[in-house]
Amino acid sequence: MTDTQRLHGGGADVSRETLERLKIFESLVEKWNPKINLVSRRSLNDLWNRHILDSIQVFKVAERSGDWVDIGSGGGFPGLVVAILAKEKAPDQRVTLIESDQRKCVFLRTVARETGVLCRVLSERIEQVEPQKASVLSARALADLSSLLEFAERHLDKTGTALFPKGATWKKEVEDARKSWHFDVNPISSVTEEGSVVLRITGVSRV
Repeated sequence: MTDTQRLHGGGADVSRETLERLKIFESLVEKWNPKINLVSRRSLNDLWNRHILDSIQVFKVAERSGDWVDIGSGGGFPGLVVAILAKEKAPDQRVTLIESDQRKCVFLRTVARETGVLCRVLSERIEQVEPQKASVLSARALADLSSLLEFAERHLDKTGTALFPKGATWKKEVEDARKSWHFDVNPISSVTEEGSVVLRITGVSRV
């Protein structure tokens, strides 16, 4: 894939400098993955489309700045991609990554340092971190929607927005979650995988 294709694939309208930071991130994932299993071995062969572009679309649908908190950050998707994009697109945005695995936290901090982006990495369990009052809360491949809404109740500001990428079974997850939660949801079709969506959720409260 050429740099031009990388820039425009999936609507990734970023500068050359941001592209270079994303490529550094990509190379670090490939280097560290055999040691700490950041992504599946199969998806490593299509890292740009499966993980980076998938994370870029989460940033694009946020529609607001402020404190962005990514929970269960793992290999940095979407949290580190958000931090890299924010350096260009939303320089006042504060990005926090929450990850309980100490080795992955070392990786996240290494990427932040080598790409020159500012983000805070908290090495704690999500349910034990002090409430963050996030303007935007994101999580990818972490838990079912009902569990994610519990985390949102703790860490999302009452006027904030939660962004949760979900696969083809997202309608069932929404249906199940409504048994315990009130929320407004706007499913935004994924640009990287047919049938998948990014759930844009506001107004979270218990039934």
